[in-house]
Amino acid sequence: MGRLETIVHQLENGEPTLEESLALFEEGTKLAEECRKHLDDAEGKIEVLMKQKGGKLKAEPLELGQSK
Repeated sequence: MGRLETIVHQLENGEPTLEESLALFEEGTKLAEECRKHLDDAEGKIEVLMKQKGGKLKAEPLELGQSK
């Protein structure tokens, strides 16, 4: 994530040449995809605890877009 932020900063400031910008953009795209995969994996692992009758807690997967 830190490297991706550095790339964005460099591109926004117009520091690199056109050729360097293209290489940075390609690297940034790959890093962004890698970050997306990590985020998707983390979202799949998140669970919420639901209180059931009798006061017991049960873990259930968190479904995106659902408020509990």
